[in-house]
Amino acid sequence: MLKDKKTIIALLLIPQYFLVKLLGNYPGFVETFYSNGLYVYISKMFRFCLGWLPFSFGDLFYAAGLIYIFRWFYKNWKRIKTDTKQWFADVFSAVSILYFAFHLFWGFNYYRLPLYKSLDLNPEYSTEQLVKVTEQLILKANALHFEITKNDSMKVDVPLTKSEILKLAPDGYLGLKQVFPDLEYSPRSVKKSLFSYPLTYMGFSGYLNPLTNEAQVDGLIPTFKFATTTTHEIAHQLGFAAENEANFIGCLAAINHENIYFRYCGYTFGLRYCLNEIYRRDQDLYKKTVENLNIGVLKNYEEVRLFWEAHQNPAEPFFKSFYSGFLKANKQTKGMESYSYVVALLVNYFEEK
Repeated sequence: MLKDKKTIIALLLIPQYFLVKLLGNYPGFVETFYSNGLYVYISKMFRFCLGWLPFSFGDLFYAAGLIYIFRWFYKNWKRIKTDTKQWFADVFSAVSILYFAFHLFWGFNYYRLPLYKSLDLNPEYSTEQLVKVTEQLILKANALHFEITKNDSMKVDVPLTKSEILKLAPDGYLGLKQVFPDLEYSPRSVKKSLFSYPLTYMGFSGYLNPLTNEAQVDGLIPTFKFATTTTHEIAHQLGFAAENEANFIGCLAAINHENIYFRYCGYTFGLRYCLNEIYRRDQDLYKKTVENLNIGVLKNYEEVRLFWEAHQNPAEPFFKSFYSGFLKANKQTKGMESYSYVVALLVNYFEEK
C-alpha cells in the first residue's frame, strides 16, 4: 500500500510541472492571488514560527537532508540495481513533494508580474539616461562618503557589527513604506548562514531558503557588502524572486534607511551596477565618469573585489553555472546576468523621481 502511494505521489510530479508552466502564463493572476495573496500569509507564518530562533533552522534542515540522502543511497545501493520501480517511487515521490513545497511556499513568485510593469516604468533606457542617473548617484555617494570620513581618499569602515546590521536592516523597509505602502516586513527572520564558509567558496553572499522562508547572509563577507546583501535577501522574503528586482528593492531599502552607513552602502551598491553597465557599453566613457568618484569609494569597491578574489577556487564556476541554470529554469533567461538587470529599474526609477 505504501509503495502504491509513493508511486502516485511520484507521478503527480508530471501534472504539477504542467500546472506551474500554465500559471506562469498568467502573471497577473499570480501577482494578485499568490504574491499579494496567499504568499503574504505563508511568509508571515514561517517568519513568526522560525524568526525567533537565533540560528538558521533551514540550514539544519538542509544538513539533515544531505545526510539522509547519502544514508539512503548507502543503504539502498544494491536495491537500486535490482528494483528500478521502487527506486523510482522513492526518489521521485520525494522530488514531487519538494517541487510542490518549493512553489507553494515561495517559488510561484518567479511567475508574478514584472516589477517594471507594477511600477509603470520603462524597461529600456539610453546611454544618456544611464550617465545622467550615474552622475546623480556619484554626487550622493560622494556626499555621504565625505560626511562620514571627512577625507575623500579614505575608505568607509562601517562601525556596526554584522549582528547589529541584521537587526537594523529591516528598518530600511519602514522608510521604504512611504514609497511602497504594501512592503511590510514583520515579523523578522534574517540570519547569518551556518554554512558561511562553503557559501563564500561557492561565490555567493546570501540566499533565501524557500522551504523555511529564512533569509541567510554570508557571515564572512565584508561589512560594507553585508548591509545591502541583507536588504536584498529581505526583498526575496517579501516575494521579489527575480534577482534584479531584489537588488532594486534592497537598494531602495538601504538608501531609505535612517542610518547613514546603510544609505552609503545603498547608494554605492546601485552606483556599482550603473558603472559596470557604462563600462560594458563604452570604456572611455566609464573612465571619464569614474574620475568624479571619491577615491575612498573606489577603495570600498576594491575591498569587496579583493575578498572574492581571495576565495576563488576551481569549484566556484560549477556552482555559479548550476545556479545560473536554476534561474533560467525559473523565467530569468539571462541566468546569473539577471542581477545586473537592476540598472534598467534604477535608471528609470531615479530619473522619474
